[in-house]
Amino acid sequence: MQEFFNDYVQSLETYIMFRIKETVAKITPELTAKGRAPISLAMGAPVKNPPKFVIDAMKSALDESGVHTYSSPKGEVCFRESVALRMKNRFGVELDPATEVFSLLGSKEGLANFIRVIINPTTKDEDKDIIMVPDPGYASYKEMVKVSGGKAFPVPLKSEDNYMPDLEKVFAGIDKPQKVKALLINYPNNPLGATATREYLELVVAFCKKHNILLISDAAYADMYFKEDLKPLSILEIEGAKDIAVEFHSFSKPYAMTGWRLGWICGNKDAVKMFGKLKSTLDSGIFKAVQKAGAAVLNSKEGDEYIKLANEDFKKNQELFVEGLKELGWSEFNIPDATFYLWLPIPPRYKTSVEFTDDLMHKSGIVAVPGNAFGEYGEGFFRVSIVCTSEQIKELFRRMKEDGFLYQ
Repeated sequence: MQEFFNDYVQSLETYIMFRIKETVAKITPELTAKGRAPISLAMGAPVKNPPKFVIDAMKSALDESGVHTYSSPKGEVCFRESVALRMKNRFGVELDPATEVFSLLGSKEGLANFIRVIINPTTKDEDKDIIMVPDPGYASYKEMVKVSGGKAFPVPLKSEDNYMPDLEKVFAGIDKPQKVKALLINYPNNPLGATATREYLELVVAFCKKHNILLISDAAYADMYFKEDLKPLSILEIEGAKDIAVEFHSFSKPYAMTGWRLGWICGNKDAVKMFGKLKSTLDSGIFKAVQKAGAAVLNSKEGDEYIKLANEDFKKNQELFVEGLKELGWSEFNIPDATFYLWLPIPPRYKTSVEFTDDLMHKSGIVAVPGNAFGEYGEGFFRVSIVCTSEQIKELFRRMKEDGFLYQ
């Protein structure tokens, strides 16, 4: 059957988190039998329930007249207006809900389809459109570009430049700069947890304008931060950004609504309009009750309180992790001010990140993600997602110490 499927799909890798999940399912009985039932630090998703407020809003919406009929890919008016108000309240960004906001079945779907909109697909490598993507970066970025018939060019994120690279230097290394269609940025970053300063974002906007390329901002983690004076910015706060930029937001991370599949794209009205043309052929919109519940929580005091308390819990988990890691010999690593991730060097006795994470999983039942899953510059590191309970954190460090997982 393989010959029936296109070259793009045949070249894809199954998403790393699903591959890990399949492996864990196979070895769970063995691990449990030896007292090492899996503790997952792999999936980047909150594990607590969403706010009760949004669940109640969903229940109420289910009884409304007309709620079970088709929506529109663009999104219900109430949803788009709530998004515009949220962007104003949270970031000070003015948006026209009629032309500059569009609903998404989650930001992952939106990013993949937006990339399809801007790439002219071809199997000839020399003719492929290029999108510059962060490396290390979300594992799906590169595959989204590949399946669209384009080429992903890595933008190295390194600690020595505080994960804010010199874009002109990177651009100078591209053989066919005329093929570059877009730059994709992700701050706060997955897997690093790194954030960007206003001054750097101003440079990013200027860079894209100079080279006449689109700017795509993945802001899925914008509401996950630990210091009020270091709140992550929207790219649309930067003067002139709306001329060349769109931004993607999600309900999954701040409100733990991962299964609801709800998000939005906002920004340049022409880009949003072209995106809408594709979406009109792909789906018939998000279930209206989900949109109504999402619209209700976005600007509610209950939603804001939920985010505040969740961030406090993630910070406590981060502190527990840092303490445990230092006791095991990890001394030099970045402690981020945002997200629920830690990006850590593998012990020097291991040759690769996969070798370390496999050993950690099979011996101790601790499931982490090898750094090379996030790009070539991720090798030598691993990512943990600190969404588990404090009891699980204490247990995993007990196991690591008992099983000899020291940084040496």
